[in-house]
Amino acid sequence: MSGLEALLLGLLQGLTEFIPVSSSGHLVIVKDLFGIETKDASFEIIVHTATVLSTVIVFRKELWGMVSDTVRFRRTEATGLTLRILFSAIPVLIVGLFFKDKIESLFTGGQAIVGWMLLLTAALLGISQWLSVRRQGSTHPIGYRDAFLIGIAQAFAVLPGLSRSGATIATGLSLGAHKDQVAPFSFIMVLIPVLGETFLEIIGGGFAPAVTGISWSAMVIGFAAAFVSGLFACRFMIAIVRKVRLTWFAVYCLLVGVSYLIVPLL
Repeated sequence: MSGLEALLLGLLQGLTEFIPVSSSGHLVIVKDLFGIETKDASFEIIVHTATVLSTVIVFRKELWGMVSDTVRFRRTEATGLTLRILFSAIPVLIVGLFFKDKIESLFTGGQAIVGWMLLLTAALLGISQWLSVRRQGSTHPIGYRDAFLIGIAQAFAVLPGLSRSGATIATGLSLGAHKDQVAPFSFIMVLIPVLGETFLEIIGGGFAPAVTGISWSAMVIGFAAAFVSGLFACRFMIAIVRKVRLTWFAVYCLLVGVSYLIVPLL
């Protein structure tokens, strides 16, 4: 992977992470179109980590309040949010422990799954938008049951092409949670699984060029590009996701998914 390719993929990751169109799916599609080959999902982990760190910057005040109140055992809304975030991480933890190798293989082969998962993303977004409109004015805060079910959606979204933010936001809205609460919850809940995965890769030497086939310079370029673009996108997309109808994202995912499935057949 060249520095230019790493820059392109890093920018793409940062710009698509916070909108419900599947950043991982777009990475697979662009790698396929430009013939960029990787041995495993290490580069995806690197750029995902970068966008997660940009999330930390954007939500630093909220995160500090969550950590501060939790370690002091204060019974506050921030502590409750921390516990719900931890609760939501259980499903993806199980997937990571038992299905890690199978999931990583999907990023380097069998690309048709990306097209089908984009279609599933489109369906989830469309259904959740329809349900939220019907339920307009009748919403409730995200409880522990909701957090766990949203966590299950996040666990399924490790599949390339199934948007993590799309699946989690759609699930939250379908359960009756308010979009103003679902969007920040969706962005914050990814911190634990991604940072945990990154830590395990680091201590296991999984990012070494000899293992990944990617140079340190390409990794740094991809990381920096994803972090900077993610920092911009996170601030901008929070407002977009809250205000724009999810139907538009559903239509986009539908068009991209159908195109990716049909073009190879022509």
